[in-house]
Amino acid sequence: QVQLVESGGGLVQAGGSLRLSCAASGRIFSTNAMGWYRQPPGKQRELVARITRGPNTNYAESVKGRFTISRDNAKNTVALQMNSLKPEVTAVYYCNVNIFGNDYWGQGTQVTVSS
Repeated sequence: QVQLVESGGGLVQAGGSLRLSCAASGRIFSTNAMGWYRQPPGKQRELVARITRGPNTNYAESVKGRFTISRDNAKNTVALQMNSLKPEVTAVYYCNVNIFGNDYWGQGTQVTVSS
């Protein structure tokens, strides 16, 4: 059974930084894509960053140059370093892993950026 546990969210002032971490357990392989999504209040969940085998990464346009996704396959962890934070990134952030077409999600962690 796959389980994902996020940590590192919180309240930060605009311009600050946060680092989100996700610990994964279960049958997860380095070839499985892992990523971070977010869901702002009243909006749909959207991709923030994704990392696949290579490693290859892709980011939402709005976070390019400010957010960095990384992965430690030996520890089955994925992290999201978020710098120069803006109030509009306030959302619940979810860790995701895709295994043979099936998506697994963590419980989410709240990120709030105050102006």
